[in-house]
Amino acid sequence: MPHRPSSQSPALPHPPGGASFGRRTLLGGLGAIGLAASQTPSAFAAGQEGDTLTFVLVSEPVSLVSHSNVFTPVLSVSAKVTEGLLEYDQDLNPVPMLATAWSVTPDGLRYTFTLRQGVKWHDGKDFTSADVAFAIMLLRKIHPRGRSTFANVVSVGTPDDHTAVFELSKPAPFLIKALAGAETPIIPRHIYENTDPLTNPNNVAPIGTGPFIFKEWVRGSHIRYARNPDYWGTGKPKVDQLIVRIITDPAARSAAFETGQVDLGYRTPVGMADVARLRKSGSLVFDTKGAAYSYNVTRLEFNLDNPFFRDIRVRQAVAHAVNRELICKVVYYGLAIPCATAIPVGLKQFHDPSPSPYPFDLARAQALLDQAGYPRGPDGVRFRIPLDFNPASEDGSRLADFFRSMLDRIGIVAEVRAQDIGTFIKRIYTNRDFAMTTNGASSLFDPTVGIQRLYWSKNYVKGVPFSNGTHYANPEVDTLLEDASSENDPAKRIAMFKKFQEIVAHDVPDLNLVQPVFLTMYNKRVHDATIYADGVESNLGEVHLDG
Repeated sequence: MPHRPSSQSPALPHPPGGASFGRRTLLGGLGAIGLAASQTPSAFAAGQEGDTLTFVLVSEPVSLVSHSNVFTPVLSVSAKVTEGLLEYDQDLNPVPMLATAWSVTPDGLRYTFTLRQGVKWHDGKDFTSADVAFAIMLLRKIHPRGRSTFANVVSVGTPDDHTAVFELSKPAPFLIKALAGAETPIIPRHIYENTDPLTNPNNVAPIGTGPFIFKEWVRGSHIRYARNPDYWGTGKPKVDQLIVRIITDPAARSAAFETGQVDLGYRTPVGMADVARLRKSGSLVFDTKGAAYSYNVTRLEFNLDNPFFRDIRVRQAVAHAVNRELICKVVYYGLAIPCATAIPVGLKQFHDPSPSPYPFDLARAQALLDQAGYPRGPDGVRFRIPLDFNPASEDGSRLADFFRSMLDRIGIVAEVRAQDIGTFIKRIYTNRDFAMTTNGASSLFDPTVGIQRLYWSKNYVKGVPFSNGTHYANPEVDTLLEDASSENDPAKRIAMFKKFQEIVAHDVPDLNLVQPVFLTMYNKRVHDATIYADGVESNLGEVHLDG
């Protein structure tokens, strides 16, 4: 039966006010180095009317539309302008957005969406099913995860302007959860058609259907959005202006929260060492909601082409040297949960809570290295390796330093290498010039979308970031992942993922360590920032401020 929105669903559209919006230009000079990140709120007052919500990012996005890039800062801003068909509550149940109703055939091969009427793009054009069909088939080609998410979608039919029908070659049981705005942005066909979608000017000055209209992007400083007066959601957005500030220094972000210069941030936007102190301020809220759409697992990845880590005994030895509880305490200041498997604790139905087959045991680690033919030398060293870390998050360097000390206890000298994100990605995924690296992986809302890419042998593709970087290949694992991706029976699918976790835990191509506890932080004057599963990555149309 089709889903019908309940009384708690977003309001039906009101007729547009008749005013259309021309294509927005960059008021502050796109690409210019603008205001310093330490500026006070008054520095952003140009064009300000009424309530302003200030949202902080830890690094600058490379695009303002997430159709071809899933870097966290891009996901953070995209849906404010470019919406999705659905939104999701904290239990990942679908909620109407650009689609107001939907149905799926029992065989899982046809999805029918009824689209919201009266919706306008920010340039005044009508939103129709043609936009949905164009967007989905484009995402199938260019979106980093869309290639697998929509792999079974063979066509999107448009029987009328307000109906879109997805036809699938095989079931995709995860698909109904994949349609949030940041993950699956519905972009305007009339702007992208017959252009290069990767270089289209809309990527940096977007037109969408969302509650906020893009106004300017001053590189290195801020992005400014204004309230869309003709938004389909009656009474939304509830603030007049959204300012996204880019502050790369964690201490400066902490100070900005303390002084009220920023209102909102997510994924623990301050230094973890500052959280306990900031909790005492009394003016800030620390919320664990808003992360259910994309739980993460922090991992130590081995390069299985490296002569040391090609030997499973060496990988097992490193596994026995890992104390996950200590990592949670020392590296994450308690803001993490031990997780010994690829599927995070948050995805409860799929997660295998079994302990690692390689418990913390330094004596066993030493014995395995001896068996592998790597005795200690006169200086106590068995061998030396480089240790890289993903610099995109604050925990990367701390975790690498922690591992350096842990490995030293079993005679492995790890030399930590720091680099920018571009160099890191090229080193790991293109040049493969590494031995081991700390990294993070988003599981997203389903293991097929977030986890399969890391362990599927067919996803070992040089140059593709955050793919199968270990070069792991196990035919049984491949079969389990492929079968689970199209299995319509939930119980069978869960069993497949449990078996997958068991095999990978034994083979130890990587070490899954912890699930970080991401905190959304906001000033007490901010309300309803985390009502959806994707929290701050949603369109923020519901957010309102005191006085």
